[in-house]
Order: sequence, then structure tokens, then C-alpha cells
Amino acid sequence: MAIDLKAVEQLATDQSSLKAAAGLAKPAKWSGVGASHDGVLIWGECAGSGANPYRVMADLRDLGNKCTCPSRKFPCKHVLGLLWLNAEAIVPFVAAETPAWVSDWLGRRRGTSAARPGSNVPPAGEKDLRAARATEPEVADDPKDVARREAQAARRSEETERAILDALDALEQWIGDQLRMGLSGFIDDATARCRRIAARLVDGKAAVLAGRIDELPSRLLALAAGDRPRAAVVELGKLVLLARAFRAGPRDAEIRRAVAASETRETVLADPQALRVDARWEVLAEQVQTRRDGLVSQTTWLLNLTPNGPRFAMLLDFFPASAGRRGSVFTPGDRFQAELVFYPSQQPLRALLVRRDANEETPALEWPASETALGDALTRSLLAEPWVIEMPLLLPQGRIAHDETGGAWWRAADGTATLPVAGNAEGLLAGTELMRTAAIWSGNRLTILAAQTSWGRIGNDE
Repeated sequence: MAIDLKAVEQLATDQSSLKAAAGLAKPAKWSGVGASHDGVLIWGECAGSGANPYRVMADLRDLGNKCTCPSRKFPCKHVLGLLWLNAEAIVPFVAAETPAWVSDWLGRRRGTSAARPGSNVPPAGEKDLRAARATEPEVADDPKDVARREAQAARRSEETERAILDALDALEQWIGDQLRMGLSGFIDDATARCRRIAARLVDGKAAVLAGRIDELPSRLLALAAGDRPRAAVVELGKLVLLARAFRAGPRDAEIRRAVAASETRETVLADPQALRVDARWEVLAEQVQTRRDGLVSQTTWLLNLTPNGPRFAMLLDFFPASAGRRGSVFTPGDRFQAELVFYPSQQPLRALLVRRDANEETPALEWPASETALGDALTRSLLAEPWVIEMPLLLPQGRIAHDETGGAWWRAADGTATLPVAGNAEGLLAGTELMRTAAIWSGNRLTILAAQTSWGRIGNDE
């Protein structure tokens, strides 16, 4: 049996686990790696911080797994590392007799397709555990065990929440220190200073917020020198607002997603309250960015061409930079009918693709008109999520112009708004009358995704 890296990434509970697994996907970390004769079981021993290695095992049929480490994550980084070794064929998984510790684990699993697939000829007298369990009556869980597990889960949740709150206290103190010492010094030394507080946030289980701060220096350096102090003040202010929003609602899924961790794909798909939208979508653009934590973020922006549901959707995926450039299933300009499920939010944006229909002939649909005035669209988003880094916008009729310094600006046709544009906005965008423009607003610059003109669609790379 085979597993690919995509399946490993989807199995990871969060980005930090995936990053840790990448560090373990090295031959020097492992010993005793092997596989069952039919290839459905794999195992190995991974060196840990203790004297004895951790024993790691997995069933490739349903990705069931086990590790002897004390991690509370399931699967842990060692399991992900073992699966990574197998997916990338980093080390050979030599067929061998299944070790007793793997067979013991397999025998305890419920619902497995066979008691011991690692052995082609079972020992004499060995019982078919799966068949025996199928005839056994279901045994109700002991109420005391259930209560104990629930108490342990509640205690872990409280400990995690306390760790995050302590880390946020440290963050606010750090922000105050930066302001007291002066923004000039902060901007000059932003990389080292942000790295230190980001490490503290990781220790405090606020990994998503740590990643945001770790990327802050690159966002500042992308701006003109004169714009950096203002952008730094805005970003530090947003961090304070996010920290205080978490204190006010630590169980709010949207806020927790921005600080600690995102819900798993399975959780969102199984949520009966999650917003589902079946509509006609157009692929606006794809953005691929290599992050400082060694992961690559792949963002696909979609525009809803029908009147139901959110105007934009963002499909976000992460994969290790070491895996190389990954192909996309989307092409800018493509249109298709699909059902998306959105992550819980006051302004639903991030989504998962549930179903995509095969290409069929449908009537041509024009881009929708802007539903609100540009100023209202900007303020409404900021009032709902004042800590957000960037927001998609559908701009009214306008044009890209350049000033004497070479800077690019989007200007509304009626003269009511002028916004700076990231980059030079050369090519077909320059000087063309844009009937509709889809863009990302970062608070400082517009990043053009695509635009509609009187003679057709143009992308940001044309």
C-alpha cells in the first residue's frame, strides 16, 4: 500500500506538528524501520529525549497509528514523521515479521480489517479477534471512566487557555517595550525582536499568532521606508486588539483560530451549523508564499458569481517547502459550480471545497457589482475583525495610474477614492479602464488579483 505526502499533511493536527515531523523525517532519527509482508503495517523506533526510543506504528489501510511518546497530540509528530518517511521513500521499509509490540497494538484495535496482517500464516490456535469482537455485545463505557476522561480533557483545556493568556500578557508587555524604546529601533531590529517574542508565544501554545509576528518584518520591509512606522503602529495595535479579544472570548472559534489553532478539516465538514454555499465560482488568483517556519502557504481566491452566500472564498493549504512546488487543481479564470463549507466567522471567508461539479455549459455570468460604497466596505470589515491583516474587496469602475515617482494608484472613476497599489502594476493593468477589480487590501496597499474590462478579463500577471 502507498501513502502520499498530501495525506500526511491532512492528518496533522496543526502546522507546528507538521513542521516538527519534517525535522524527524531523516534516516538518522530512526532505527528498526520495517513493514509487514503485505505492506499494510509500518513501524520504526524514533530517538527521543529519553534513553529509550519511541516505538511508532501505523496501519496504512485507515491510517490508524500509535506511538509510545507522552504527547497529547494525536497523531503525534513521531507518527507523522514515520508516515513522511514512507510517503517520500526516504528510507527502505523492508518486509519483515511483525514485532510483538506492533501485533499487540493491532490486536487491541477495534474495527481493523484483520487481526495480524503482518503474518501470512497465523500461529496455530490464534483466534480471529475481529470475528470474535463482531459477535461480542457492545459494552457500555464505565461512567466513572467517562467522567474521568471528561475531567482530564477539561483540565487540559484550562491549562492550554492559561498558557495562552500568560503568553498574551508577555506579548502586550513586549509591545509596550517596543513603543517606549522607539519605532525606529524596532523597525531596524524587527527580525530579531519578533523572533524572540514569537518563540515565547509558541511555548505558550499561541502558535498561529507566533507565525503572524514572525512574518511581520517581511511585511514591513515590503513597504517604502516612509510607510513603515505607520504600518508598525497599525500592526502592533491590531495585536493588542486581538489579545484583548481572546481574553474576552477565549472559546470563540474565530478568535481562537487567529491565536492558537484552526479547526481540523474534519471538524468543519462535520459541523451541522457551518455555512454551506452551492454557487458558481471564478478562480481569481493563486498566491504561493514560503513562510519563515519552513512551510509554504498556497492561497486560492474565488469570486462568487451568484447572489447567494459570501462574495469571496479563500481556500488555504500548507505544505513543507522541502516537498517542492506543488501543482494546483485551479487555473485563474476558470469557472465552475461547486459547494463550499466555510469556517465559522462573522465574515465567512476561509472555506473548504466539498464538491466540484464537472464542467458543463452554463450561461455566462458577469462579475457582480459592488454591494456597498468602498468606504463602507472597508470600515465594516474592520469593525467586525479589527485585527485582520488583509481583506478582499470588489472595487467599482476605476483605473490604474502612476505618479512622478513611479508609484501605482487605483483611482475610482467618479474620483471618490484613491488607493495605493503594491508593485508597479505594469502590463495590461496600466492605463486600462477597469470595470470591476478584485483586490486584497492590507491597510497600506492594494494587491490586484484580477480585473474585468470592456474587452475581457485580465489577471495580475498580465
